[in-house]
Amino acid sequence: MPTISMFQGIIIRMYYGPKEHNPPHLHSYYQEFEATYDINNAEFIDGDMPSAKNKLILAWIILHKDELIANWDLCQNGEIPFKIEGLK
Repeated sequence: MPTISMFQGIIIRMYYGPKEHNPPHLHSYYQEFEATYDINNAEFIDGDMPSAKNKLILAWIILHKDELIANWDLCQNGEIPFKIEGLK
């Protein structure tokens, strides 16, 4: 699962392969926390993430939605997604 972005101690990853399930989503990691987010709606799906980090991830998803959807499409074709700039 390639890392597509890192910011403020958060790692964002996306599985790639044609059998990855919908909706388009990403996986986030921060210390011992892991969570999954819907890209289309910028919504928390599942997992555990501190509130402050959750807000940062959701804001980042909103800012980079088009890039994330492009990465999702690459992943669905078995291609490696590109890196996306993190929050500064």
